[in-house]
Amino acid sequence: MAFGGFSKSGDSSPMAEINMVPLIDVMLVLLVIFIITAPLLTHAVKIDLPKASSNPNLTRPDNIQLAIKANGALYWNGEAVDQRALAARMAAAAKLDPQPEVHLRADLTTEYQKVAEVMSAAAKAGMMKIGFVTEPSGAN
Repeated sequence: MAFGGFSKSGDSSPMAEINMVPLIDVMLVLLVIFIITAPLLTHAVKIDLPKASSNPNLTRPDNIQLAIKANGALYWNGEAVDQRALAARMAAAAKLDPQPEVHLRADLTTEYQKVAEVMSAAAKAGMMKIGFVTEPSGAN
C-alpha cells in the first residue's frame, strides 16, 4: 500500500485507489491460455466402431388372475378352485423363477374377510407380489 502520492504538495495522505491494471493483465493472460488449451483437452481418436443390434432379453413372469366372487367362490385363471387347491397352487407358483404376480380381482360386494384370507394364503405360500385389479371410476 502506498502512503505517498505523486502530487508535489506536502500532504502525504494514503492512497485509497487500487491499481487494477496488473489484475486485468493477469486475467487476460489466463483467458488466452484457456482459449488455447481447451480444444486440446477434448481431442479424441476417431475410430470406426463395429455395429450390432440386439434386443434386451427380458423374462417377464406370468401373472395369476385370481378372482373372488361375492359368494366367496375362487377362480384361478378362470378355473374354479377351493381353498385347499388354492394353497397348493400358490405353493407351487411361489417356487417358480421368476415368481409370478398375483392379480386379485374381487366383486364389489365381496366381504373383506374373503379377500384377507386369500392374501394370507398367498403370503404363507411365499408369494411376494400381490396386486389389486380395479376398474376406472368412469367405466360402466
